[in-house]
Amino acid sequence: MSPILWFDGTGGASGDMILAALIDLGVSVNALNAALAKLGVARLRIEAVPHAAGGLRGTRVVVHAHELADPPGHAHPAHRNLPEIRRLIEGSGLALPVQRRALAVFQRLAEAEGRVHGKPPEDIHFHEVGALDSIADVVGACFALSLLDVGDVGFAPLPLGHGTLECAHGVLPNPPPATVELLKGFPVTHADEPSELVTPTGAALLTSWSTLAGLPEGATIRRVGHGFGQRLLRTRPNLLRVLLLDPPGTEPESDRCLLLETNLDDMTPELIGALTQKLLSQGALDTFTTPIQMKKQRPAVLLTVLCDPRDRAALLDVIFTESTTFGVRESLMRRTVLGRESHTVETPFGAVRIKTGTWKGRVVTASPEYDDCVKNAEARNVAVRAVHEAAVAAWQAGRR
Repeated sequence: MSPILWFDGTGGASGDMILAALIDLGVSVNALNAALAKLGVARLRIEAVPHAAGGLRGTRVVVHAHELADPPGHAHPAHRNLPEIRRLIEGSGLALPVQRRALAVFQRLAEAEGRVHGKPPEDIHFHEVGALDSIADVVGACFALSLLDVGDVGFAPLPLGHGTLECAHGVLPNPPPATVELLKGFPVTHADEPSELVTPTGAALLTSWSTLAGLPEGATIRRVGHGFGQRLLRTRPNLLRVLLLDPPGTEPESDRCLLLETNLDDMTPELIGALTQKLLSQGALDTFTTPIQMKKQRPAVLLTVLCDPRDRAALLDVIFTESTTFGVRESLMRRTVLGRESHTVETPFGAVRIKTGTWKGRVVTASPEYDDCVKNAEARNVAVRAVHEAAVAAWQAGRR
């Protein structure tokens, strides 16, 4: 089974705190910025900086964003509505599962704001949440979740402050009405803090992801991350802790996957290559081709796609629209996989992500990300092999 993600919002939860906690857990900032670049928005970048408070070290996130000025009479770009945000995300090159998660968060947020203001979700103009930094928080957090390849997500009761706060709608009670609406049905706790501890973005992310009512008995902690917010609180650090856990009794890890297969005997290699790349970009776990011979000794290619069963419809759309096949065979199967983690190491040629595989509690394999090796090799005019070997050496040195 896939690992569990568990959030403990001792000092609150916001979009940037969730993103910071996931980065501190091990998600690559370079990978996040590459994902945000696919939104096609100029000058949008995440910076992760070390931070310490309350005797704990962790990470704080700064989002660098620049809103382009609109002509007079147009709404400020930070006041985007749901259809505008949907077009931005759906028009990106992000993988389909990441798009779905991000859109689900904004949909939930729009529905909560709509209930508060008595408007349909499509008519809600997000204010602070519509700004680029908040969009980066949501999209970045959803992309980080996909990189971690987690299954269930849960969170401990969230602390709520008191008093009032000022926002685009004027002076409102703390916590904001949209946050209260989003947290309906979820346990909360009181905190003697006159500050906004849980933001609408933070509440929308956690409640959209949540699949657990409590932390499973017997789960094993694999890693921990600390994400700090921007506030100075009176009684506690502005801290969100996240735990990556292995479910109880899940050694070895296994899950269900769907196998899609079809024979192709009338497509050029270039078109088959484009098909496989699009399948991967739309969420396929893996795709590969095998040379075969069909009846009358016709040479052909067997296309094989492994995917999450939930992505079946989207991937069938790609196969039928991008290939010449008339039919696809389907098989539901179980696969056994190593526990996977992502690390980033520094080499003389630049940063390289390392994917490690764990079997029975022991790391048995470590593999540098090919794309990082190629990019750094081209930038430094060295062999890809040199970058690959330097990354492995840096990872091994870090284990000593």
